[in-house]
Amino acid sequence: MLTKINHIGIAVKSLDDTIPFYRDNLGMAFVGIEEVAEQKVRVAMLEIGESKIELLEPTSEDSPVAKFIEKNGAGIHHVAYQVEDINAAIARLLGEGVRMIDEKPRCGAHGTSIAFVHPKSSNGVLTELCQPGH
Repeated sequence: MLTKINHIGIAVKSLDDTIPFYRDNLGMAFVGIEEVAEQKVRVAMLEIGESKIELLEPTSEDSPVAKFIEKNGAGIHHVAYQVEDINAAIARLLGEGVRMIDEKPRCGAHGTSIAFVHPKSSNGVLTELCQPGH
């Protein structure tokens, strides 16, 4: 079902303040910034080998990422696993009794289809399923 870790999402207060560390200090390739209005975030993607780091900056105080930062501070927000068929992956997890935040895929950053597993089903880790190129 899973093919690899697609990215690690990190909640940040400011992309402008955070990008230089990953790009300049760590030498990651900066891919770009995109706004995902549905999730009320600006997303910066950086690559290292086959892996990516996704920096998430809230665009609204009622954004889920803003609420995460308020409760936990900036830091690791989620782990995203790549799947070949997101609908099949969701169906399989639901069939196994896993609680999903998204029972149907939605549009994510960089042309992906995404769905989140509820942290109560994944031992407290917000888990994202990610299918490239929807």
